[in-house]
Amino acid sequence: MEIEIREKYQEVIGLEVHIQLLTNTKAYSGDMNQYGSLPNTNVSVITLAHPGTLPRSNKKVLDFAIKLGLACNCEITEFNHYDRKNYFYPDLPKGYQLTQDATPICVGGFIPIVTKSGLKKNIKLTRIHMEEDAGKSMHLDGETETKVDLNRAGVPLLEIVTEPDIRSSEEAYAFVAEVRKLVRYLDICDGNMEEGSMRCDANISVMLKDAKAYGTRAEVKNMNSVRNVQRAIEHEIERQINRKEAGNEVVGETRLFDAATGTTRSMRNKEALNDYRYFPEPDLQPVIVNQAWIERIKNEMPALPNQLVNKFINEYKLSEYDAAVLTDDKAIALYFEELCSLTTHYKAATNWLMGPIKSYLNELTLSMSDFPLKASQIVELIALVKEGKLSNSVANQKVFPALLDNPNSSALALAEQMNLILDSDEGEIENLINEVLAAFPSKVEEYKNGKKGLLGMFVGQVMKKSGGKADPKVINQLLAKKLG
Repeated sequence: MEIEIREKYQEVIGLEVHIQLLTNTKAYSGDMNQYGSLPNTNVSVITLAHPGTLPRSNKKVLDFAIKLGLACNCEITEFNHYDRKNYFYPDLPKGYQLTQDATPICVGGFIPIVTKSGLKKNIKLTRIHMEEDAGKSMHLDGETETKVDLNRAGVPLLEIVTEPDIRSSEEAYAFVAEVRKLVRYLDICDGNMEEGSMRCDANISVMLKDAKAYGTRAEVKNMNSVRNVQRAIEHEIERQINRKEAGNEVVGETRLFDAATGTTRSMRNKEALNDYRYFPEPDLQPVIVNQAWIERIKNEMPALPNQLVNKFINEYKLSEYDAAVLTDDKAIALYFEELCSLTTHYKAATNWLMGPIKSYLNELTLSMSDFPLKASQIVELIALVKEGKLSNSVANQKVFPALLDNPNSSALALAEQMNLILDSDEGEIENLINEVLAAFPSKVEEYKNGKKGLLGMFVGQVMKKSGGKADPKVINQLLAKKLG
């Protein structure tokens, strides 16, 4: 699309993010909440909506909702009642969904984001409410019939609904990534979009930049990764602009995103709120969330990503970039916190985590929880380098791999066993320097005539003669004197 046409329009985006909760049982029954079970094994007469059965609220769902609301700066609703949302669900046996309409448990609030281009913004929220998931319709290869797995029916969800506050696909990407990080820090959801435990619907419209009213919105579903959320929004923006430029109206509808082609296609006309025929759920008692309950959850809250970013910048004097990278994964952030409790060399700890440790994890496709070394072992490596007993390259390339192979050993013991401890004996190093300088008289003359870059060559030759054991700092000091 031509830049001039694109810049005539402003996109307006609101997101609905569904978070599948890590409870042991379902939202309104004692059936197991477990991903990957054989089809239709986590069901009972309640999930199957047999006559005479009654739902019951899961207290853990309420705890998780309050926890997320506090993390998102929301106001927690005191009086909560449940509602029925009615329309045809082929994979929810009741034929309606238990949700919240009039009294969402969390109201207002915001989630701060930072985009890749550096924009900082608070995305305002409308609400967060509790509801249940539907089952899953299965279309197996070679079969014409639709099969239904009801294991997911009744699994607890929290739905985050934003204001139409997002102004680009880049902001939407940052928001979904931040939500995923947040729910993982809170331990309420694994954030796995590929498995459907976190899902996102996007409401997208475009309008001329001088227009006063929003355009007609289309809702896009079926985006199974943070990247695909951005791709789908980008395509939908261009599709709507092209329609307007051609003189056509944008239709209010629900569309599906096709990841293979990067396009959206129409699924159905967009329902209006009155189509759902909400009314209070008669089989569940309202729930009162009092201040004591909220205070208990506050006391259980972990450190959140933004809090850790500020701590790493202000207390550990890291750059914004380093702080953002270290807090992107909760396990890495907590490991870094442990390192910093054992050493004051915060930048060295950062370099080890973002360098050798991350490379090791990435190479073996492991998570931080699989890392075999204790924080104290990495701190010992840092100390050996700072004390001049190991060079940084030897610690990284030789001792660290040996430590991974022998996680019950110590860095010092392995370095001594491998004969890697640096020699700081000035007399011995000076003899090696004399040998090197005698072997390269022409290079010495070039150096003295101003070719100072040769210093590195001399250091390398001395290191080679010492078998890599001479202390580079001592070599540099003595060479400077000799050649000065």
